[in-house]
Amino acid sequence: IPLNVCYEDSDILIINKEAGMVVHPGCNNYSGTLVNALVYHFGNLPQQNENHRPGLVHRIDKDTTGLLVVGKNEFALSFLGKQFFDHSIDRKYYALVWGEPKEEKGTIRGYLNRDPADRRKSKHYTDPEMGKEAITHYKIIEKFYFLTLVECVLETGRTHQIRAHFTAIGHPLFSDEMYGGNEIRKGTSLAKFKAFIQNCFIMMPRQALHAKELGFIHPTTKECVFFNSELPPDFAGILEKLRNYVKANLGELTIDR
Repeated sequence: IPLNVCYEDSDILIINKEAGMVVHPGCNNYSGTLVNALVYHFGNLPQQNENHRPGLVHRIDKDTTGLLVVGKNEFALSFLGKQFFDHSIDRKYYALVWGEPKEEKGTIRGYLNRDPADRRKSKHYTDPEMGKEAITHYKIIEKFYFLTLVECVLETGRTHQIRAHFTAIGHPLFSDEMYGGNEIRKGTSLAKFKAFIQNCFIMMPRQALHAKELGFIHPTTKECVFFNSELPPDFAGILEKLRNYVKANLGELTIDR
């Protein structure tokens, strides 16, 4: 199983995960995971609390791309784990969402728990008794009339946090089937736009979410280290197609708005 290793030293690995790779074995996914690859390439890695996730301090969803840090020894794993527990890790994601958030930048706060109607999903609640606190800061990077590229900074790291948060405020992630983002949510009166988006769904049949930046204190040097990854080809390609479409159809898009 190939791994895209961005950085490695005696304490840590930085992996740039591709879409479609499950991070750790679980229900119906017992092989081909990132953990399987790590064990093959690096042998015995430490694990926290016998969770059968050697080296892993955190994870990202199967179809989310981007950066993950792996601890290569017990001290590094514990040191990194404390930073995640303390929410002192810097994590920045890029997401393409339906519609346009009202504010240029803002914060989504609430409490996340499993959705009782679909246990695979997370649901946003306002009642602190209903889930764990989840905080996402965002700012708009680029607008495409019916879609918006946003930068998200996580203060907490809950399951499906960004996906559930933007769904809760009416802006699900583009092509996110689980949260309804694989339906055309805006510009439905424009036949040309609808055909264009259908082609985009084919080009990117996964949620438009990428873990772009990761920063933390290095276990040994105690220095702040930062890592950055480029958008994968499918995500970058969708953005370029959107830029070209907006440029060519600006008048039609403006009138429809």
